[in-house]
Amino acid sequence: MESTRSAVDGGKTMQKRWCMTLGAALILATFLARANPPSAALPWIEVDAARGCFVTHDTKTPFYPWGFNYDHDARDRLIEDYWDAEWAKVEADFRQMRRLGANVARIHLQFGRFCPKPNEVSAPALDRLSDLMRLAEREGIYLDLTGLGCYHKKDVPAWYDRLSESERWAAQAFFWEAIARRGAASPAIFCYDLMNEPVVPGGRRGDGEWLGPPFAEKHFVQFITLDQAGRPRPAIARQWIDTLVQAIRRHDARHLITVGMVDWSLDRSGLTSGFEPGEMAPALDFLAVHVYPESKKLAEATATLKGFHQAGKPLVVEEIFPLHCSGKELEAFIDQHRSMVQGWISFYWGGAMEELRANQTIAGAMIRDWLERFEKRAERMKKPPGR
Repeated sequence: MESTRSAVDGGKTMQKRWCMTLGAALILATFLARANPPSAALPWIEVDAARGCFVTHDTKTPFYPWGFNYDHDARDRLIEDYWDAEWAKVEADFRQMRRLGANVARIHLQFGRFCPKPNEVSAPALDRLSDLMRLAEREGIYLDLTGLGCYHKKDVPAWYDRLSESERWAAQAFFWEAIARRGAASPAIFCYDLMNEPVVPGGRRGDGEWLGPPFAEKHFVQFITLDQAGRPRPAIARQWIDTLVQAIRRHDARHLITVGMVDWSLDRSGLTSGFEPGEMAPALDFLAVHVYPESKKLAEATATLKGFHQAGKPLVVEEIFPLHCSGKELEAFIDQHRSMVQGWISFYWGGAMEELRANQTIAGAMIRDWLERFEKRAERMKKPPGR
């Protein structure tokens, strides 16, 4: 009897300890959930043509992109330079972007990292891209996947630069088919951006001269042909877009498609890219333009937005930053044009705000000031104008 009683008492003691442990675990889990709440499943984003804006597929709630170009880190490394060995950094940066109020992150994918050899796609690169999609879903941040990057000339495969126009377009279509196959089922993708700042040259360029001049040691502008060959430049641009859109649509009929255009794309005197918005709009789901307003030329930036807006598709300013104006001026510029622009994507180069506040350089102060302004405006910018 005594041994039975001891066994019962021992069982009760173990049960109490187990309940106390379980209770502590539940309290801890509740605390962690409140500190870093999991995101609800992301709704798919589509265009409401009648309203001329983005909406969620399920409830038709307006969606306004307010986010960042996550194009390189503070050490000027592209994401593929560190996303294998420093994945925890990518996760931390996405959490920081969410804390700052972003709902979109623009990711720049390099052609050579995904297609190191002809007709061959890197399985590890695609797998890491899948990891990025899952991270985006968890953090509630949509991805603007910009492809075909050749930002670091040293990373561009030599075979790629030796291709003819038709062969290069075929290689680019191969890239986008691989990305579309992997991304088709993910609601975390806001859009596919065919290329960052493509240009059709006027006349003929030298063999292999596919890249524009460098800026900050990166080649952001890329030519889609080396020889105009007497063809209308917008016709070449439209044919190139159609080729890549068809490649994507073979595997993904749902996600939005655009192309990142320079602000000198309008059909007007001076330098032009050949990608005239009115000519490109029918082939794209929305238009994306890169604008850096200048303090003494704000009217010119306004005229650019109006020119793109007149093409009749939703407009996203896919790159904007107080590079040539103050943060205060840029805030006023954004407020002035909310009725014609459906989304704004600025820049974030990694790191917590505490680190940025410790950076006492002029550049550090400028970045910190703009991110603080970005964060304060976040909730307002993700709602319809006037709310």
